Amino acid sequence: MNQAELTTEQVLKRDIPWETYMMTKLISGSDLQLLRRYDNRSESHRAQLLDDDGPAYASVFVSILRDIFKEETVEYVLALIDEMLTANPRRARLFHDKSLANEDPYEPFFRLLWKGNWYIQEKSCKILSLIVSARPKTQDGTVANGEASNSKRKGATIDDVLKGLVEWLCSQLKKPSHPSRGVPTAISCLATLLKEPVVRSSFVQADGVKLLIPLISPASTQQSIQILYETCLCIWLLSFYEPAIEYLATSRTLPRLIDVVKSSTKEKVVRVIVLTFKNLLSKGTFGAQMVDLGLPQTVQSLKTQAWSDEDLLEALNQLEEGLRINIKKLSSFDKYKQEVLLGHLDWTPMHKDPIFWRENINSFEDNDFQILRVLITILETSSDSRALAVACFDLSQFIQTHPAGRIIVADLKAKERVMKLMNHENAEVTKNALLCIQRLFLGAKYASFLQV
Repeated sequence: MNQAELTTEQVLKRDIPWETYMMTKLISGSDLQLLRRYDNRSESHRAQLLDDDGPAYASVFVSILRDIFKEETVEYVLALIDEMLTANPRRARLFHDKSLANEDPYEPFFRLLWKGNWYIQEKSCKILSLIVSARPKTQDGTVANGEASNSKRKGATIDDVLKGLVEWLCSQLKKPSHPSRGVPTAISCLATLLKEPVVRSSFVQADGVKLLIPLISPASTQQSIQILYETCLCIWLLSFYEPAIEYLATSRTLPRLIDVVKSSTKEKVVRVIVLTFKNLLSKGTFGAQMVDLGLPQTVQSLKTQAWSDEDLLEALNQLEEGLRINIKKLSSFDKYKQEVLLGHLDWTPMHKDPIFWRENINSFEDNDFQILRVLITILETSSDSRALAVACFDLSQFIQTHPAGRIIVADLKAKERVMKLMNHENAEVTKNALLCIQRLFLGAKYASFLQV
């Protein structure tokens, strides 16, 4: 049978010659007794054995994988471990029991990641991720004394194991060993491992964040929904790590997340994306991007849906409030000044907000009317119709609001540049150029009357 299509159920039907392994001293007599009690028994019987003597079984499994290389036996033991951890993931702690102080619980699985067939690779990755994550830690997240003995063991340190594991996971995202299970396996393990700061660091250094972005897209099948959820979970975990945030800010992550949250009906997907938005809202330019991408309206739409998850509803309310505060910040003169100086003029809320103009009109006098001069330069040099229309409108707003607006704009020689735009091919530009000229010649009162 093709090992890539093996199932744990099929593997566990095998008869393994444990007695032969004992005779050749690959396992001990006590190991054989433990295996005979465990082998081919019901799940409930095995569960009781693990409750009574779990560390001994963890030790036997690790020693077999360390000393025996026959593929069928390796697959069988991995299937046993996979079965026991699937039934109860907390059993991964058994591999860190003090009785295993002289064992290296990572090396056999780490070695098999690179040398085994797909079934062996997949199970080794899953098991290793769970065992690594279950190691004892102190309150600050560093390794506790139970792990300290690992420094005395032969072989790689825990940091080496984690870095190597991240390298293997990234290799699966780039070029999967299995066409349909390579990527899901890698994403699932990453969702477990990225809770660890050292893994986040290794993943970013390996340029792994960019490998996640293409997976953020609306899903339809159950498998693709699970991949999407775990990918978004990875992004959420990375949103706690500053170097990862820097990459997310310069990629297509935010628009993709918004597209997904608009169309997804799966609560767990929506919840983890909303929590990611909450984390990113106060970071860098994310708040401004979220407003520009219409997230406030999307949040309002999401709030009207019948979600059963109270945490999701609370997160939506908190995100809505955070966006509201951000919009207020976006209406400050500093934000406006940045927009003008960059030449990226658009119909952001502040342009048509009378309060913004009343509260900030004196700021336009700073640096010898620097902002007005830049607006006039945009009229002469920009080929962007939207920027031209907004610049004309802003000049008309200044004329309307500042007591000496008409005189100042005329002295800056804006009239000729605006008049040229009255014949522009874009209707939005001609409309706002006409409004500006009307206010410049006739004053605000008459311009409002004549505005078309």
